[in-house]
Amino acid sequence: MTVSVPGPTLGVVGGGQLGRMLAEAASPLGVDVVVLDPTPDCPASTVADQIVGAFDDPDAMAELAARADVLTFEIELADPDLLDELAAEEGIEVHPSPDALRTIEDKLIQKDTFGEAGIPIPPFHRVDDAADLRAALDEFGSVMLKARTGGYDGRGNVPVTDPDDAEAAIEEVGGPAMAEAFVDFERELSVIGVRGDDEIRTFPVGENVHEAEILRETIVPARTTDDVRDEADRVAREVLSHLPGRGVFGIELFETSEGEVLVNEVAPRPHNSGHWTIEGALSSQFEQHVRAVLGWPLGATDRRAPTVMANVLGTVDEPRAARLGGLDDLLSESGVSLHWYGKEQVRPLRKMGHLTAVGDTDHEVLLSRARELRDGLHFE
Repeated sequence: MTVSVPGPTLGVVGGGQLGRMLAEAASPLGVDVVVLDPTPDCPASTVADQIVGAFDDPDAMAELAARADVLTFEIELADPDLLDELAAEEGIEVHPSPDALRTIEDKLIQKDTFGEAGIPIPPFHRVDDAADLRAALDEFGSVMLKARTGGYDGRGNVPVTDPDDAEAAIEEVGGPAMAEAFVDFERELSVIGVRGDDEIRTFPVGENVHEAEILRETIVPARTTDDVRDEADRVAREVLSHLPGRGVFGIELFETSEGEVLVNEVAPRPHNSGHWTIEGALSSQFEQHVRAVLGWPLGATDRRAPTVMANVLGTVDEPRAARLGGLDDLLSESGVSLHWYGKEQVRPLRKMGHLTAVGDTDHEVLLSRARELRDGLHFE
């Protein structure tokens, strides 16, 4: 491996906020970024070149490959078969591997893969019809019915406790599904892991606070015991060892009431629960992803100080043009940073940005400060 700057061009399938932050992290490294996204003037377009096209458009994907030295993706809607074809026809590397995307994009295949590898996961059942769902309810008592593909931020997830609701739940999910037993968990955790060339690194374990199945805050380090944090890191590294290719992976976990750590879901890309790393760690998850997919040496993953990340969600009833107000207190606060994603329209509960509070102080003080400043924002 020979590293020099200016560096290569990175092609990214997806130009949302993750693509935007990837491009922001790539620029200081001398790496140019081109993104492919179907939305004109997507969030990443202000900091990267954009090709406007669908994620499964062969011509648009071929143009992306022609302009890039390495391909990656920031959204699971990327087509792994098309990525494989481009790798073969254009002689271009794709990271993480399309095989990793195939494993992760279907939640049933993901759980089957981890279960066969002996990685701790909640009990689950494949669900093709209402009879399958009733069988899962009979065994588990209550379940979370999950769409096998496409679900995120609570979409595609339906809690079910009554067998009489089976048909309605199947209809709401709208396709192939799996039923996962409800986990009696103490807290939700996550580990941002990085696979490089013959090296794996992990960021400190974070604690995630969800409401209505949407991430609201991430607290680092997680408010749990050293033993649980060590086990979460061990499980995350085991997950990484079974996913091919280089790059960043977001690994969501449950800490049970008995202190066990179970894998919930994995994302083959930078993850919302890793946004704290921009200010809170020696190198961000986005810089690490750029380094990893290019085959460059990885950076340090140590945290700088206790950190809290709080999402800024759309606090509106109806979609409208996005204009954020109430910023004076946030921008005046020492140790607090704002990240605005550049989305033109705000919608109910849409992720519009985040803030990060960093300081050598108590977790609860940081969390309270982050929530107060976030809740003081409003859409005009």
